[in-house]
Amino acid sequence: MAPCGEKSQEVISSIAIIIAMQTEALPLVNRFELKEDEESVFPEGVPWIRYHGTYKDLQINIIWPGKDATLGVDSVGTVSASLATYATIQALKPDLIINAGTAGGFKSKGASIGDVFLISDVAFHDRRIPIPVFDLYGVGLRPAFSTPNLLKELNLKVGKLSTGDSLDMSPQDETSIIANDAAVKDMEGAAVAYVANLLKVPAIFVKAVTDIVDGDKPTAEEFMQNLVAVTAALDQAVTQVLHFINGKSLSEL
Repeated sequence: MAPCGEKSQEVISSIAIIIAMQTEALPLVNRFELKEDEESVFPEGVPWIRYHGTYKDLQINIIWPGKDATLGVDSVGTVSASLATYATIQALKPDLIINAGTAGGFKSKGASIGDVFLISDVAFHDRRIPIPVFDLYGVGLRPAFSTPNLLKELNLKVGKLSTGDSLDMSPQDETSIIANDAAVKDMEGAAVAYVANLLKVPAIFVKAVTDIVDGDKPTAEEFMQNLVAVTAALDQAVTQVLHFINGKSLSEL
């Protein structure tokens, strides 16, 4: 194992953090004094934004898929996340991907507003293909990169993540989410995991709970009400994760 701080292939030197919403990204951009690219590393015309800088021995890149050119809202969801993750890996060749963001949580799985989860496994809940083997492909279950030492060091909850392209939850989605044994649900994670797995880049997932899906408040209302406060908890957790990763190899996580 290479000693801490030594520039070798053993030590993690480049991290790409994929974040879906500008509100989630900006606290980290400001905390680490990251700069927006003047000349984009991405294809001409796409809205994806890269903020970058250094923290101790780490090259930090935060990738935000940007705003929809027509409607001006954050480009959330699996399609934007997949494309941005693919382009990020091609352009930057990071040692590790962190998908950070907010999520809905299930109180039946011990989630409360403001909790931050380190994800153990990811799967989809809205790709229903009821044909043998295609059904498993649709669910797309994948483990996150294992980080036992990181988990021991930080006070984060552990749980499974279920991903779909809708903020609300249909009865069919609910059945799939329960089958996925998910503690939290989002709109990007399993898509990021798919691309990272495809291109053999380790990925971890840090998700902060903005709303209780199996609670009594409307999801959209609760999400907007808690977004800013919970983003602060996410910012704190990701900062702790980066501090822990600095100087370590993947096998030390």
